[in-house]
This record gives sequence, C-alpha cells and structure tokens, in this order.
Amino acid sequence: MTKLTLGSHPFLLGFDQLERLVERTAKTGNDGYPPYNIEQRGENAYRITLAVAGFAEDDLSITLEDRQLVVRGRQGEEPDSRVFLHRGIAARQFQRSFVLAEGVDVAGATIEHGLLHVDLNRAVPDSVVQTIKIKTGG
Repeated sequence: MTKLTLGSHPFLLGFDQLERLVERTAKTGNDGYPPYNIEQRGENAYRITLAVAGFAEDDLSITLEDRQLVVRGRQGEEPDSRVFLHRGIAARQFQRSFVLAEGVDVAGATIEHGLLHVDLNRAVPDSVVQTIKIKTGG
C-alpha cells in the first residue's frame, strides 16, 4: 500500500513545499517562553505580540529567512554585585519561530510596556479570477 502524502496528492499541484513547512514548524520545539498572542487586526493584517518583560530593544532581534520569522532575545551580562534572595523573573535567552505564508510580509515591530509587537500584512492580489487565452496549435 502506498502512503499518499499532502505534497504528492494529484490535485494539489505545486504544494509539495507545504509539507516541508509543516514539518519545520513542528520541529521548532518552542517551550512556551516567552508567551505570545497572534491576533487578526483586519482582513489582511495580523499582529504577533510577545511578552518580553525585562528585555531592552538592543536585547532583541527579529529576522526573516525563507518565510520563517525568528524572534530572539538575549539579555546582557548582569553585574556580580547583585545578590538575589529569590529570582522569579525569567532572564533567559529565547528563540521563537513562526512560518509565514507566501504573500505575508513584516510591516514593522514596536516594543512598549514589556510587549513586543510584530505587525504582518498579507498582500492582496490584483485579481482573483484570471482568464487564460487558448491558442491554436500550428
């Protein structure tokens, strides 16, 4: 018996990369830190919000490579003069990844009140219906 995968289904032409994207997303292994929200802010606009309390703008980086949005946080070294009796505020580095669909672009990022907002926009195609002209052979 042959296993039929999503990328090899005969009615889904050109979607072979979709299966690889799903596998890559599943392998990111995010442990839940930092917590985040994804919200729809319009028909073609989205916002990812990450709780990054304690991180300064210089401690964060946002990159987009091969349709994968990666947010990284790494705080600088703290002076040894601080002695904590209890340390409940996380100060660990993190990496959070999101795979973006084709046509979704990063519009910008802002940080306020310990929240990092990454705004995304989906490009709207000019025409949804396209007529294909048939040529005669010869």
